[in-house]
Amino acid sequence: MAAAYVERRWKSPDGLDLFARDYAPGPGPARPPVIAIHGLTRNSADFEAIAPLLAQSGRRVLAVDVRGRGLSDRAPDPMTYRPDVYAADVLALMDQAAVGRAVFMGTSMGGLITMALTALRPKAVVAAILNDIGPEVAPEGLARIAAYSGQPVEIDSWADAAAYAKRINAVAFPHYSDADWDAFARRIFRQGPDGEIGLDYDPDISVPIRAAGAKALVPNLWPMFRRLARNRPTLLVRGGASDLLSADIAARMRKAAPAMAYVEVPGIGHAPMLDEPEAKAAIFEFLAELN
Repeated sequence: MAAAYVERRWKSPDGLDLFARDYAPGPGPARPPVIAIHGLTRNSADFEAIAPLLAQSGRRVLAVDVRGRGLSDRAPDPMTYRPDVYAADVLALMDQAAVGRAVFMGTSMGGLITMALTALRPKAVVAAILNDIGPEVAPEGLARIAAYSGQPVEIDSWADAAAYAKRINAVAFPHYSDADWDAFARRIFRQGPDGEIGLDYDPDISVPIRAAGAKALVPNLWPMFRRLARNRPTLLVRGGASDLLSADIAARMRKAAPAMAYVEVPGIGHAPMLDEPEAKAAIFEFLAELN
């Protein structure tokens, strides 16, 4: 069966060759597309369940591989692995794909990039879906992610890869079966021409985090969040067991932006895959109101 997407390439402002999955919209009136942006160590494959459904509903979907991940080039300068640079890369995609305005769906780091986009080019952001991320994050969740990001791992088989995926992410998906972990592993690892299986990101993505030190682990992005959520439709998706977006932070976000839509996915940690029934229902209800 043919893939549900075509491969799109574009150039970053500093010359990197970047990749996105481009899902064509189903029939119906033209509506702003969705640009889906993944988390720190992930790639566009994270949206392989939700993206085709959104496309079938009539919206084009561009699911990106942020620089240093998946099929996008790795950056010669690891200090360019920063949300503002990522945001500029996404704006270059919009320019080269002739997309003037879009709905942004950002998981974790992807939500931070969405906030940065709002600051760089406000008119480009029609609406935002923030998946388990806010203007402040719980330090325990960040510490957990920082502990494995960029660390070497020896993988000799897909069974090893699935075991690693489970070890790192079982806290978020306690209900997953062995088949689920195998599928998860095939999203976050890539097998090279030599048969070697490795994590599908540049380990140097962690360099700016380490260079910035502990204070950078909890940045104050409240002004950027308010600019986003008070001025355009926003949906916050929270994993009910998330250790990154605490219930307290989510409550303060809702107080700061009373019109923001909200859904909590029970029993899921950081971050929902957005194919959960609660997440899907909230996303489609949210998008139905946008033209």
